[in-house]
Amino acid sequence: MKVVIPGGTGQVGALLARAFTARGDDVVLISRGGQGEARTVSWDGRTLGDWAKEVDGADAVINLAGRSVNCRYTEENLRQMMDSRVDSTRVVGQAIQQAAKPPRVWLQMSTATLYAHRMDAPNDEATGLIGGNEPGVPAYWKRSIDIAQAWERTLAEADTPHTRKVALRTAMVMSPDKEGIFDVLLGLTRRGLGGPAGSGRQYVSWIHGRDFVRAVQLLLERDDLDGPVNLAAPNPLPQRELMAKLREAAHVSVGLPAAKWMLEVGAFFMRTDTELLLKSRRVVPGRLLDAGFTFEYPDWGTAVTNLVERWRAGSGPVRS
Repeated sequence: MKVVIPGGTGQVGALLARAFTARGDDVVLISRGGQGEARTVSWDGRTLGDWAKEVDGADAVINLAGRSVNCRYTEENLRQMMDSRVDSTRVVGQAIQQAAKPPRVWLQMSTATLYAHRMDAPNDEATGLIGGNEPGVPAYWKRSIDIAQAWERTLAEADTPHTRKVALRTAMVMSPDKEGIFDVLLGLTRRGLGGPAGSGRQYVSWIHGRDFVRAVQLLLERDDLDGPVNLAAPNPLPQRELMAKLREAAHVSVGLPAAKWMLEVGAFFMRTDTELLLKSRRVVPGRLLDAGFTFEYPDWGTAVTNLVERWRAGSGPVRS
């Protein structure tokens, strides 16, 4: 099988490239300049070019392209976050549309951030509440919802009648890879900073890297699944509990709490935004479970033990 992965040189792309290459697939990464775990072709993320030839005749496209959200939410950064997602999705759709032999499936990265900040009930694809109008949250949080909705709208509007389309509403993908989300959280924990953020009541949705890869493989194979699919473990948990289990697995006894004002100061110096820590993302994988998908790591306790062990062993990659 030939799999083309625009934006595939980051942590998530590396997970997929290693897994697909290991099983003998032909993997092509499309990148703005970085090198990844497979053959890499350049693009600008906005316009058609020679890279589009890789899409013609491919079996699947998995578009992961988009500017990192780990930044200050300035007007310029928010504009780049929007443009990079919309432009790359639009041009991938154009490449598929013009292909003589279009891929049979297009998996498009989206985000679990699309759902509302809530603690009262989980969000699945059928009954989940889309965010943007929650009371008592910073008004600028709606910008993340606007970006996510524009991302998925661009996918839906793409004229690709011969290609099945799936929006991957993805939670935090946890793998022991260097500079990934888990690596950052573990680093903070080892420095004694792995305590509650704010109230610590906000839910964290996550998915183990191995389950992420397996879920993507299922979505590539199941012709009856299209539209939005939540890629998250079935048991999200409050942030204070997530960090407590991480401290336990890492054998760290101290986890200093951080009040909201402290987080604001820290986020300023780290050039990031507190929404990433304070928004409650209580997302569950309704459609995956309905499709019969079985998680190897449904609970954070078993997942974090595995991740810490792999991080310490230095084995890094979570392979399929």
